[in-house]
Amino acid sequence: MKKIVLGIDGMRCGMCESHVNDVVRRVDGVRKVSSSAARGRTEVTAEDGVNVAAIRAAIEKDGYRVLSEEISDCEKKGLFSFLKKK
Repeated sequence: MKKIVLGIDGMRCGMCESHVNDVVRRVDGVRKVSSSAARGRTEVTAEDGVNVAAIRAAIEKDGYRVLSEEISDCEKKGLFSFLKKK
């Protein structure tokens, strides 16, 4: 799993967040998405093979601008993951 954090310009309200979330959810491989207009960012949890360029294109097609992109590995945590020894 990957965690993708995108800096977005143009989100001003809750409806903007909703629009961005809707277009990102339609990209194959996306599992979870949340946006914050106040922070100007969208966080996406996706499968390893997700097409990040497709996510950017979907957002920009809706009239928003992607300013930054951070991709990191995301460990999927289960209900009892706190019991696992490291």
